[in-house]
Amino acid sequence: MNKMMIKEMILAGLMMGSLAQAAQATRYMIGLKQPISAMMAPQKIQLQTNVQKLMQHLESSQFKGQFEAKLDRIHAVVVRINDSAELANLKANPAVNFVDKEVFRPLPKPVVGYVQPQSYVPYTTAVAGPKTPWGIKAVHAMEAWPASHEGQGALVVVLDTGIDKDHPAVAAAFAQGKDFTGDTSGLPYPFFDTVGHGTHVSGTIAGQLAADGFTGVAPDAKLMMGRVCSGEGCSNIAVAEGINWAVEQKADVVSMSLGGPFATPSERSAVKAALAAGVTIVAASGNSGEANVSYPAALPGVIAVGAVDIHSQKASFSQYGPELSVVAPGVDVVSSVPRGTGRDSEVKISVGNRDFQVVASTTFAGSQSPTSPVIGELVEAGLGKAGDFSGKDYRGKFALVKRGDIMFAEKAQNAINAGAKGLLVYNNAPGLIRGAITQDGSELAIPVFMVEESVGEALISDMNKGVVAKASLLVVPTDYASFDGTSMATPHVAGVVALVKAANKNLTPAQVKQILESTATPLQPNTNNEVGAGLVNAEKA
Repeated sequence: MNKMMIKEMILAGLMMGSLAQAAQATRYMIGLKQPISAMMAPQKIQLQTNVQKLMQHLESSQFKGQFEAKLDRIHAVVVRINDSAELANLKANPAVNFVDKEVFRPLPKPVVGYVQPQSYVPYTTAVAGPKTPWGIKAVHAMEAWPASHEGQGALVVVLDTGIDKDHPAVAAAFAQGKDFTGDTSGLPYPFFDTVGHGTHVSGTIAGQLAADGFTGVAPDAKLMMGRVCSGEGCSNIAVAEGINWAVEQKADVVSMSLGGPFATPSERSAVKAALAAGVTIVAASGNSGEANVSYPAALPGVIAVGAVDIHSQKASFSQYGPELSVVAPGVDVVSSVPRGTGRDSEVKISVGNRDFQVVASTTFAGSQSPTSPVIGELVEAGLGKAGDFSGKDYRGKFALVKRGDIMFAEKAQNAINAGAKGLLVYNNAPGLIRGAITQDGSELAIPVFMVEESVGEALISDMNKGVVAKASLLVVPTDYASFDGTSMATPHVAGVVALVKAANKNLTPAQVKQILESTATPLQPNTNNEVGAGLVNAEKA
């Protein structure tokens, strides 16, 4: 081995070590007191000089960190640092407004275990087809289409978990995407949605009008996706970078179905800059049901969105407070998910000589998903407690249990212990429950399905008379799914903003917010601003 090869190996090793050290360093956003570039008024020359000096330092070999990004539109830069002296110097620099450490919020997810309404209120608004989501009709989107050209010319930037850009519901609206997480290993493209949340939100905003009636609020709007949430969660710096990108792209509205109990300086600064640049910000109020609006929804100027059900009643999970602007449909919202990841349940019942398919059923994430029918005799097991399985033979059969007293996962484990090959739960209240039966992503050894209370009670009545009942359980993969949450309400409002901006590009974010609030349909009760100005109304807006 010659000296040149040895030298190259040493240099390569040093470079790898430097890169590894940089990867381990903490990420910070540095907010600047003045724009990075642009001529300043005479009295600001010294500040501008300070910024120029800082930038020269950050981009030089003297900087004890790694320079990552320059965010011109929100007057900030992103760096990685693990040197405490360098960090202290930055905080003391006269050009620096703030130094904000990267933090992560949990991934945005739909509400788990929410009981959907028993019956739907008929809407008399325009209907495109049998599968038009009820929320599209509830916000009077289609009545607003003639004046807004269905959102043509409006640009919506979604900051979320990514998107399935080739989904038939959103492919025509999709313009471009960008990843801000850096966590792209194994993805078909950097902004691909592995969670489903971002694709669902996108379909509600700009889903294409299909023959079966599925549509988004603004089907002719253009859609961009900034992936700011990955396996680690949602980074405050990624969110700020996404907002900077939206301003660069001259977006009309940014939709953020994400949030937490506080806002960092990065997010506050980015939102303020976006609003000043004419970009309307729409964000979710949160799903804890508490009397406080989460951030960034609670920031000044942001349109904070809560959720209502199909009866125009506030969803119990919807956070509220003085900052809440309006509400929108957030219960049983059907929209697009990455292709093939949706799950439709199919339950067929045979009672004596009568066969029928159950009209409404559901299955749970974390249980087996049979893609071909699994058939078994039903045996009643009370509430599914361990003692309820004694005295009967459940081997190779389905246990029929009532919801209540213990968790679904415990009922399922008791059924497994008894040798049952499946579990059919019937509700103890009107409606159905969706969600996950396991919390760690694991899968149980049997399928677990749910039917409505009336179906279960009728089965128990027949079985008590000695009639043999059987069930067939099947999961059908689909490209759509029903979610609950203020995350689902937010894109309805973002879509309405797109319609409004398509009709009048000159409106400022403050004017858009005022229009939405003044034209919303008032709802009661509203003693503590539980529903803001009311249900957003696209036609009136």
